[in-house]
Amino acid sequence: MTHYRLLALNIDGTLLRSNGRLQPSTKEAIEYVKDKGIYVTLVTNRHFQSAKKLAKALKLDSILVAHGGAFISDNLDKPLFEKSISEEQTFNVVQVLENFKCNIRITHERFSIGNRKKIASNLLSKSILNTSDSMFYPVQFVDSLGDSLRDEPVAARRIDVHFSSKEEKEEAAGLMREAFDLIDVRDHQATNLEIVKIGVSKENGLRALASHLKIPLEKTVAIGDAKDDIGMISSAGLGVAMWNAPFEVKRVADWVTRSNNQQGVAYMVKEHFRKQQRLDFLEKIKVDK
Repeated sequence: MTHYRLLALNIDGTLLRSNGRLQPSTKEAIEYVKDKGIYVTLVTNRHFQSAKKLAKALKLDSILVAHGGAFISDNLDKPLFEKSISEEQTFNVVQVLENFKCNIRITHERFSIGNRKKIASNLLSKSILNTSDSMFYPVQFVDSLGDSLRDEPVAARRIDVHFSSKEEKEEAAGLMREAFDLIDVRDHQATNLEIVKIGVSKENGLRALASHLKIPLEKTVAIGDAKDDIGMISSAGLGVAMWNAPFEVKRVADWVTRSNNQQGVAYMVKEHFRKQQRLDFLEKIKVDK
C-alpha cells in the first residue's frame, strides 16, 4: 500500500460548498489527516491572501499554491516560486484587448486592477468582478487600463477577460496567440479568457512544491473539481475528482468522491486515510527493523 505524504486541495467547488462556506466536517478531516503527519496544501486560482485566510481557518501553516501555480509561498513577502507576465508584455496584451468590448482584470498578490467598460452581458464572471477581494487587498477600477499601466507598470500574475460575445473572445484569443509567444491564452467558459505566463498551471505548481518538500509525486493525493485541475489530478499518485466535477475531470481521476455540498473532501479523506498509519510510526518501524 502506498503511504501518501502530501494532500493538495482545490478551494472553490472542492473544499468549499457552493455557498462559499466551509463545513465543520471538512475542518475535522483536515485535522485528522494532519495528525497522521501528512502535509496539507491548497492549490487554487485565488490570489495568495485569499488562500492564506482560508488556510488560517483550517489551521494550516503550509506553503500554498496560489494564482493557479504562479505564486507559491507561505509568506506574502518571500515567495518560494513566482511567475509573472512581464510589465512590458502585460501592457502590450492590454493594448490589444482594449480594442475589443471586454472587461479586463489584472491580478497580483498585493492588489487587483480592472477597467470599467460596460459590456452587454450582466453576468460578469466572478473572477473578473469579485467584490469580496476588497476585504483582502486594494481593488481598483480605471477608465483606461493602458493609461494606468503606462504610469504605473504591473507584472500580472494573471489577466482575466470577459467579452460581450463568444465571437469577440475567439477573435481576441487568436490575435494574442499569434502576437505573443511567452503567454498562455486559455478559454475559460464561453466568453471568458484567462491569460498567464507560459508554463503556469496547478499541476506545475504542485510539482514545484512536491520537489521543494522532497516528496515524490506518486506519494501525493490531489482533489479537485475543475477542468484546470485535470493535470494535477492525473499526475498525482492518487487523483480524486469531486462528484460535481465535469465528466472530463472525473475520467482522469482514480477516485470520484461525493460533491462539495455532500462533504466530499471529508468523506474521501476519512475513508482513505483511516487505513494509513502515522508517518512517524512508519518511520519508527523502519528504524526498528
